[in-house]
Amino acid sequence: MVFTPPAYIPQLPECPDSITIEEFLRDEKYGRLPLAKSRNPYTCGLTGRTFTAAEVAERTDLLARAIGKRLGFNPHEDTEWERVVAVYSGNAIDYLPLTHAIHRLSGIVTPASAAYSTQELEHQLRTSGSKAVFTCAPLLDSALKAADAVGIPRDRIFIVPISGVDNPASYVTIDDLVAEGKKLPPLKPLQWIKGQGARQTAYLCYSSGTSGMPKAVMVSHANVIANVLQVVVFENIPRKKICVDTQNYLAVLPFSHIYALVLVCTVGQYRGDQGIVLPKYNFDDLLGATQRFGIQQLFVVPPMLIHVIGNPDKVAKYDLSSVRFVYCGAAPLGPEVVDSLLKTFPKWRIGQGYGMTECSPTVCTTNELDVLSGSSGSLLPGKRAKLIDLEGKEVTKYDTPGELLIQSPAVVLGYLNNEKANAETFLHHEDGRWLRTGDEVIVRKSAQGHEHIIVVDRIKELIKTKGHQVAPAELEAHLLAHPYVSDCAIIPVPDSYAGEVPKAYVVKSDTECTGKSDKDVDAAIQQHVQEHKAKHKWLVGGVEFIDAIPKSPSGKILRRLLRDKEKKARQANGAKL
Repeated sequence: MVFTPPAYIPQLPECPDSITIEEFLRDEKYGRLPLAKSRNPYTCGLTGRTFTAAEVAERTDLLARAIGKRLGFNPHEDTEWERVVAVYSGNAIDYLPLTHAIHRLSGIVTPASAAYSTQELEHQLRTSGSKAVFTCAPLLDSALKAADAVGIPRDRIFIVPISGVDNPASYVTIDDLVAEGKKLPPLKPLQWIKGQGARQTAYLCYSSGTSGMPKAVMVSHANVIANVLQVVVFENIPRKKICVDTQNYLAVLPFSHIYALVLVCTVGQYRGDQGIVLPKYNFDDLLGATQRFGIQQLFVVPPMLIHVIGNPDKVAKYDLSSVRFVYCGAAPLGPEVVDSLLKTFPKWRIGQGYGMTECSPTVCTTNELDVLSGSSGSLLPGKRAKLIDLEGKEVTKYDTPGELLIQSPAVVLGYLNNEKANAETFLHHEDGRWLRTGDEVIVRKSAQGHEHIIVVDRIKELIKTKGHQVAPAELEAHLLAHPYVSDCAIIPVPDSYAGEVPKAYVVKSDTECTGKSDKDVDAAIQQHVQEHKAKHKWLVGGVEFIDAIPKSPSGKILRRLLRDKEKKARQANGAKL
């Protein structure tokens, strides 16, 4: 049984497949709101610094000229893989225009999480083949160490200005490049052939996957364009009914993550909305910016809403009456959180979405006029879905669980240099190419009779914490390198703030741990992780010593047994599950 979008949603228009994302956003013939009618695309929520839509388009062009000159990028020679640029920065009003400037040069952008350690950034720079790095002052030291390790020279390190932070005088900033671009001749138009946008990588995004180090996901220009059009077509119906032309939205989620990169910012720029940009998440800044700029839509992850619930006195000091719609993604939002929010803000509409990097990213989303509690909304136009049960058969009934498979023009090109993962994730059937999501879902009809997707479990073993994804196998491989660890397994445990956090079950090395207390071994393991991994990968759930890691005859870790063990222990201790 193939599931499809609701009948009330218009058909997806033909998606342009021979242009860059930059041209799609700049040229009004592709359906974007005219520049003259658009709000300022990106405004700093701390300082108010901003540029009009026309100024952003000009700024992007000038950046492209200067970057092309400094880096020797000729978009009409070689392949896009000779023009890979990493962006390792907090959020900034120039972040998206910078990526579009690289696209104007027919290059590839690889966004790196600002939470990455030096070692993690080095892995991304090396495997992506990055030729230059754009970073911000607070991250400069880590960027330099990683760039040195892979041979990127210092004159190819540039600074993205961040509010409230002084820029180092010895490095060229984006503002410097814009000024340089004014003195350079215009770039020649790209001469792309038909279908090139569907074949050429625009973003090389790193997904945690389910094992090992993060995998590089090749997201094409046409993938992003298709997902933008899918979201806009889907949301035009409710927006028109509630008389929303353009709006101010919160842009605080990390721009390095495809959730913010595409669903929040690229969609917002296309339809003429204004993103109120915060460099990173700070609860007071979020409340202040919402009041100051009259933000109508909040894009958030669950921990942010838990902060709202847990700080009623502070929240009451701010005027949040402008908020109309709260959109939550990256991790499931519990019904108790929704109920608590609606008691305080009964006029808010609260919806969820579901997606993944491999689908550029949005699969389904909530129509704010058709909210089904617990669901992640309905399929976007141009998408088809199947559910496959544990026996490999197609699910043909509602409320019956199965692994979600997706077919869409937004399904990415694949993983870079990883044929094994490609074969496991992208399936070729008689009726086309399907993406295995690795998530177990059910399909249920809302009161209005529309099909909704409800995620019930993760077949994949990702740990989702504070908007980040952690692959257990990556942490396990890291722990096994420590002399105190003979064997180990990582599982998620509940956390009231982060949603989930990693916990390690460890088998101690008999030889290395002789004479050492459990407390000392625990501290050494924790320090080992904290010195080499991003903060969201730290073992906040703790370290528990165990005699043996349960495994199948083939050697696969039986995490379910460990999760059951953890659940029983928490129940015995009266902990909230």
